Amino acid sequence: MTVRSHRLPDDVFSALAAGGGGVRALQYLAAAQYSKHLVLLRGVVATAEAVGHPQAARARHAYDLLADIQEQAPGDVDSVVRHPAVGAWAWRTLRALHGGAAMVGAEPGRLVVLAAAAAIRATTPCTLDIPVTDGAITFPSLGTATVPGRERTAVLRCTADGVVMVAAGRRVLVFADPDESAPGWRPLPHLVAEASGMRLRLLIDDLDPFRMPATVNTTPRLTADDIEWWRTALREAWTLLVRYHPAAAEEIAAAIRVITPLVPPPDGQVGASSRETFGTVALSAPPDARSFALTFCHEVQHAKLAAVIDIVALTQPDDGRRWYAPWRDDPRPIGALLQGSYAFLGVSGFWLRQREHENGPAALPAHSEFARWRAAAQLVVDSLLASGRLTAAGEQFVAGMAQTLRGWEDEPVPPAAQRIAQRNAERHLARWRLRNGEGTKPSP
Repeated sequence: MTVRSHRLPDDVFSALAAGGGGVRALQYLAAAQYSKHLVLLRGVVATAEAVGHPQAARARHAYDLLADIQEQAPGDVDSVVRHPAVGAWAWRTLRALHGGAAMVGAEPGRLVVLAAAAAIRATTPCTLDIPVTDGAITFPSLGTATVPGRERTAVLRCTADGVVMVAAGRRVLVFADPDESAPGWRPLPHLVAEASGMRLRLLIDDLDPFRMPATVNTTPRLTADDIEWWRTALREAWTLLVRYHPAAAEEIAAAIRVITPLVPPPDGQVGASSRETFGTVALSAPPDARSFALTFCHEVQHAKLAAVIDIVALTQPDDGRRWYAPWRDDPRPIGALLQGSYAFLGVSGFWLRQREHENGPAALPAHSEFARWRAAAQLVVDSLLASGRLTAAGEQFVAGMAQTLRGWEDEPVPPAAQRIAQRNAERHLARWRLRNGEGTKPSP
């Protein structure tokens, strides 16, 4: 499995800095993330061997099997290796091998499950001993098998006709198509939405323990009714995105592969993404199509910037200083400040476009949201440029963000909406100062 070096062409970097980038930019970023996953997988195998881990031989065998399958079925291996949870597992395992804290399953022997997933996809004949965790085996990008009893391993036999799994000397699982449910087998649900010839195809991952490991409020396994709700909600949000935000829709379709549902907060909705899981958006059930679409536009910005940072450093190491962010109650380090400002550049762009399609009582809040987040993003971009903590590439990137915001300065906003935006911004700053100290300055 070949790892390539990656760089962003100047025009792609500039387009991303402006807040967009399009499908071409996402292709560069996705390719770099694939190489990142390969580097992590290699690192797991090499480090396990170097430290004499008892599962090192199993990890090496699994990696070699992945490489063999790739020669015959590269697309099937790519589907597994690119799965967002694979990156999180590999990173967590590598960190544990270097002495860091380990979560359950973050061990090199689990690489055999990745190889098994690729073999199942490619119908490659093989027999593998698979580790069982809490009575289950999760195959990245495919689904989860239930293993009765307290067995710690199961034997998987993959043939051209299907899969048989044996534990404690008896069959516990048989299936021919990994996309179809079977006794003891729960595939990851597929969601497909199409509008005006544009298609979005996603998985719902409510099973993999590494689907969003830094988030504690992931939902338990969804019911069939839950899945149908998400399917309907996605179709409605996708229709809105394609109709009113086609450029953002193209980026979302190119970047996002997985939805991970979250438990809703007591009030409102929550969304999240992680540098560990490029391609996953985690979110609680949105109240309407517009909120769902907005969450996508917000989180795809985080995904893009995280992938850019894996290629080129934009900020200098954290020196302990913290800054005000109008969307947070806590002072933020320089890296988080950049992430937030880039996300709210996307949020501002969403409301810039969406407000033109809102009527009646919804029109005023839409204009207000645009006014507030445009000003908030500009405030933080100014803080970033004055911080002295950006690299040369970071200065160039944030200057591109600033140029986009300057282009929106003359966008008219109704006076009533501007007053609402200003009042909300002032209230947030007052609460922030009360929380963090009366004398705390909102910028350096």
